[in-house]
Amino acid sequence: MMRRVVLALGLWLALVGAAPIRLITQLSQARIEINTTFRGSEMLVFGAIQYPQGSVPDAPPDIAVVVRGPSAPVTVRQKARIAGIWVNARAVRFESVPGFYAVAATRPISVLADERTTAIYEIGIRNLQLSPASGADDGISRTFEAGLITARQKAGLFTERSDGVQITRGVLYAARIALPAAVPVGDYTAEIHLVRQGRVLASTSAPFVIDKSGFERWVYVMAQENSLAYGLAAVLAALAAGALAALVTRRRW
Repeated sequence: MMRRVVLALGLWLALVGAAPIRLITQLSQARIEINTTFRGSEMLVFGAIQYPQGSVPDAPPDIAVVVRGPSAPVTVRQKARIAGIWVNARAVRFESVPGFYAVAATRPISVLADERTTAIYEIGIRNLQLSPASGADDGISRTFEAGLITARQKAGLFTERSDGVQITRGVLYAARIALPAAVPVGDYTAEIHLVRQGRVLASTSAPFVIDKSGFERWVYVMAQENSLAYGLAAVLAALAAGALAALVTRRRW
């Protein structure tokens, strides 16, 4: 009997010791609404690292938080001047471009992990898999991809911070992700990766939604679900505005 108890205790200790590290994550908001006064927002991603047996290592691991928005195809065009007229000369289509992408980490991505690991988890802007259309020349695709990324960075839609995650007592972590006013609506995901010595030991994710509200939502729904009625209403509104402007100008003179 005693032998069985010792064996069971040893097995339990072995299982506990082999238990994986877990990430517990929460978001400050599960839904962000856009209205006429929306000037951007901020998402707080926070949580705790759950270690086996509660033993906190002397050297805390690294954390990378990746927030991405809805992906959609994007065609990037290059203009050229022909006979004094600017026209579209070349175009490359990318099949999977996130409308928003932000990375916050405890260290620069280049030293966080090797290129293979960061590419697998798409940690870092340079590791985004934008999926250029087949048939495009590699050199041209890279040039157009760089232009697309630069444009998104200028708009605040692609960001990367090497000091964006704070770890407290080796257990608690928090990151603030800035969402600009131009952020697109749709379903978003916050992915959290725990990295130690260049290896991802644990990952988790949390979804949230950005959507329009009030009059903006009504206009958006009308444009998406009743495009014909929306188009006719827009034309009538433009004609009415033009007629009103003409009437006011005529009376003034």
